[in-house]
Amino acid sequence: MTSTPAKSVSTPNISCGAALELIAAARAAAKRLGVNMAVAVTDTGGHLRAFERADHAPFLVAEVAINKAWTAASFGRPTHVWNEIVQSPEVSPLNHHPRMTALGGGYPVVENGQVIGGLGLSGGSSAQDQQAAEEALREMGFEVK
Repeated sequence: MTSTPAKSVSTPNISCGAALELIAAARAAAKRLGVNMAVAVTDTGGHLRAFERADHAPFLVAEVAINKAWTAASFGRPTHVWNEIVQSPEVSPLNHHPRMTALGGGYPVVENGQVIGGLGLSGGSSAQDQQAAEEALREMGFEVK
């Protein structure tokens, strides 16, 4: 008797409820910093799961937040680390991908060591976006890489 390899795999994804709670935690962190931000949460495939843009946040930050979440979910790394990584000639072509975002504020959403989504914040400085994202992830009990 031979075993047939599986033709599909189960992939854990952030739930809608957790994505909405993460948005609320990020909104609160942005408010503490005094910054109007857009916040995006994607699933592991980079598909938008939840989104919010503060009333006075510029419209461009919406797309940037979504792309930060996409980038973080895609590679399981925070977006701010990409500035150094893309200096390598082997990966520098990623700079030309239209969704690749190497600005601080994007983090993988990690539960039990496994990426279950991406979080992206935009509207403040890179440092403010990072700080608010880290606060939100920690408040929700997610791991911060």
